[in-house]
Amino acid sequence: MAHNPGMELDMGWVNGAVVDLPAVNRRAATLLTKRTVKKSWQAAWLLRAVTCIDLTTLSGDDTVTNVQRLCFKACNPIRQDLLDAMGMGDYGITVGAVCVYSARVKDAVQSLKQAGGAAIPIASVATGFPAGQVPFETRLKEISMAVDLGATEIDIVISRDLALSGDWGKVYDEIKACKAACGENVHLKTILGTGDLGTLTNVYKASLVAMMAGSDFIKTSTGKEGVNATMPVGLTMVRAIREYFHKTGFKVGFKPAGGIRTAKDSCAWLALMKEELGDEWMRADLFRIGASSLLTDIERQLYHFVTGRYAAAHQLPMA
Repeated sequence: MAHNPGMELDMGWVNGAVVDLPAVNRRAATLLTKRTVKKSWQAAWLLRAVTCIDLTTLSGDDTVTNVQRLCFKACNPIRQDLLDAMGMGDYGITVGAVCVYSARVKDAVQSLKQAGGAAIPIASVATGFPAGQVPFETRLKEISMAVDLGATEIDIVISRDLALSGDWGKVYDEIKACKAACGENVHLKTILGTGDLGTLTNVYKASLVAMMAGSDFIKTSTGKEGVNATMPVGLTMVRAIREYFHKTGFKVGFKPAGGIRTAKDSCAWLALMKEELGDEWMRADLFRIGASSLLTDIERQLYHFVTGRYAAAHQLPMA
């Protein structure tokens, strides 16, 4: 995965951004209503979706055991007999990353090693996730601590109050400082908290500012807002990614998160990436799906593809 080096803040570009809400809604509706891929093509897309999942546990009752189970599932996301039946048994399919609180990074490092998945990236949420309402110095220290514990990706939250007040210079400075705290080898994923930003124009501006500041990924939501990943928001953000790439040549990844629970949902998001950004953005180095329960439905659909029937609850391992 390449790093986005960022650029100087261009307020002329940011201030000139305007989103046509009716046009975005019309385009987003076509992605949700068109016929999805079927049969073997659908199975292939679902396996691709598996490799793009940031398998997540972000609960107040997370324990070492929860993280161990998460990491084992990350290494073995689909039952081996199903993979064998599809001719994919030797491809070593894993999820894109595991995502935990910074206090659980050490547990994730140890659990992945024990499960044979030491190469799977470990993403840690930081900077006072999910609200970000902690002093900025504390947010930077949390990033440094997570990196020292073994996190290879950091998911930060922007200060939505600054975005809502139009203080894009301060938003830029904070994200740039977070990028510096990550160091050279850790990727930065910036959560915009789109459900709190009010308008799609703000979403577009926040996307541009985050990329200019060096974010390697931009992410819709924490999963804790009242409104999380919606297709109009996703379309707005990937159009910003496309414009940024065309103007700078730098590729930035996209991560929808929150409310993505079904195999059909994952195919719709993959279709968005394919149609708006191209096949290159359908791989884990430029596309992730933040989810905790999605994998269960994908495995259920693949079981149906292989056997012709849906699995009972006891026939699939718990995610």
